[in-house]
Amino acid sequence: MDLIELLKFVTKKEASDLHLKPGRPPLLRISGRLVPLKTDPLSPKEIEDMVLPVLTPYQRDKLQQNYAVDIGYGITGVARFRGNIYLQRGTWTAVFRRIPFNIPALSELNLPDVLGTLADLPAGLVLVTGPTGSGKSTTLASLVRLITERHPVHVVTIEDPIEYLFQDNMASVSQREMGTDTTSFQEALRNVMRQDPDVIMVGEMRDWETMATAITAAETGHLVFSTLHTNNAAQTIDRIMDSCPPSQSNQVRRQVALVLRGICSMQLIERTDGKGLVPVVEILINSPKIAKCIETGETKEILEEVESSVAYYRMQSMNQSLIALLVNGITDLDAAMKLTSDPEDLSLKLRKLFPKIEERFRGGIMAPSPNDFSAITELLDIKRLYEEQEEKWKQRVIEKDEFIAQLEADLSERDRQIQARAQQGAEAEGEVQRIRQEAERMRQEMAAKVSQLNDRIKELNQRLMGSSGAAVSAQSPPPTGGFFKR
Repeated sequence: MDLIELLKFVTKKEASDLHLKPGRPPLLRISGRLVPLKTDPLSPKEIEDMVLPVLTPYQRDKLQQNYAVDIGYGITGVARFRGNIYLQRGTWTAVFRRIPFNIPALSELNLPDVLGTLADLPAGLVLVTGPTGSGKSTTLASLVRLITERHPVHVVTIEDPIEYLFQDNMASVSQREMGTDTTSFQEALRNVMRQDPDVIMVGEMRDWETMATAITAAETGHLVFSTLHTNNAAQTIDRIMDSCPPSQSNQVRRQVALVLRGICSMQLIERTDGKGLVPVVEILINSPKIAKCIETGETKEILEEVESSVAYYRMQSMNQSLIALLVNGITDLDAAMKLTSDPEDLSLKLRKLFPKIEERFRGGIMAPSPNDFSAITELLDIKRLYEEQEEKWKQRVIEKDEFIAQLEADLSERDRQIQARAQQGAEAEGEVQRIRQEAERMRQEMAAKVSQLNDRIKELNQRLMGSSGAAVSAQSPPPTGGFFKR
C-alpha cells in the first residue's frame, strides 16, 4: 500500500486525519469519527516501508533517540500533512493531519468577528487554546493571514513542523522549522530578536522556557501568537502559572496581566445538518478587571467577568457560545450537554433565556397531562402575566398617544405663532412703505413751496428796485444854469 495514494484518498474524502496502526486497516477521521477503510489490516512491515522513507536523516536520528518524531510532508497539488511517527508496543505507528494549501479566512471558520481585532494589535500576547484537533493551528494561521493582508510588517513563525505555508502580501513572512531551520524553540526565540520581527508566531508553548521567552518578547513591543493545550481561559492562566518556578510566580502574574491581550479557547461540536463540525469558542479580552484577577491570582473570578462583559468587550464563555449555536439551530442540545464542562450552568442559562427550550430540543410533548392540575394553574399564571403585560402595553400606548397629541398641539401653536409673526411682518412692511410714500409726497410739496417762495422773493426784489429809481427822479430840481437862466 502506498502512502501517497492513501494521503490523496484522505484529501478526496475531506478527512482530517489518517491513522496507520499494525493489525488494523487505515483509519480516516471524518467529521470527528474514525472510519476504517475496507482493506486488509496493515502489517508492521507495511507501515515501516510507508513512513520511514519520507524521513530526513535528522528525523530518522530523532526517531531512533526519542521513539517519536514530528514531520511535515507535502504532496504537490494535493495538500500538506503534519505527521507523527511513534512506537506502539514495539511497532511503528503513524498519524497524519491534513493541512490544506489554502488558509481559510476567519469568516469561513464560523468564528466571532471580535477575533479579527486581535490581528490589529500593535503588541502583546495572544493565545489560542484547546484540545488536540480543535482547530488551534487553523485559527492561528487565519490570524497571521489577516495580518499579512492588512499590515506592512515582518512576521516570523517558529513551528514544529511547518504546517500552513504563508504567502507574502503587505507583510513579509519568515517560517522556521524545528530540526531544519533551528535546533529548538528557545534558540529560535532568542535569535528572533535580531531578525527585526514585528509579529512572532510560536507554534506551541510546550515548556516554561518557551513561555518565558514569549512573554518577554511581548513585553519588548512585539505581537506574539501561540497555542496551549487547555480547555478555557482560566485554565490557560493557571497552566502558565503552574509552569513557572514558584519563586517567580508574583513577577510572572504581573507580566502576564500586563502583556496578555486575548485568549481564544476552542472546541469542536457536530452540526445538526451532518455537514461536519463547528467551533465552540470562548473569548477573553484582557480588560482592567481581568488583568486585576490575573495579577491577584483570582482566576476563579475570570469566568464571571467574561460572561458579564459580552456587550462592551464582546467576550463570551464556552456555555454562551453553545447557547448561540443552539438558538441558531447549528447544533443540538444532547451534543452541547456532552461537550460542556458545566451542564447545570448551561441548562440554567437556557431556561432563563428561553423557557421550555430544553423540551423543544429534546422533542418532548408540550401538551400537559389531562390529569395534571398544576398545568392548569401554570396556564392561569401565564394568562395572568399575559393580561398584566397587555395592560402595561396598553398604558404605554395611551401615554405615547398623549405625548404625541401634546407634541402635535405644540407644533400647531408653533405654526400659529409663526403665521402671526409673518402677518405682523407683512403689516410692518406695508406701514414702512406707506410712510416712505408720505415722506416722498411731503418732500415734493415742500420743494414746490420753496420754489414758489423763491419766485415771490424775486418778484418783490424787482418791484423794490423799480420803486427806488422813480423816487430819485421826482426829487431832483431842474437845472438852473446856462443861457436860459436869464
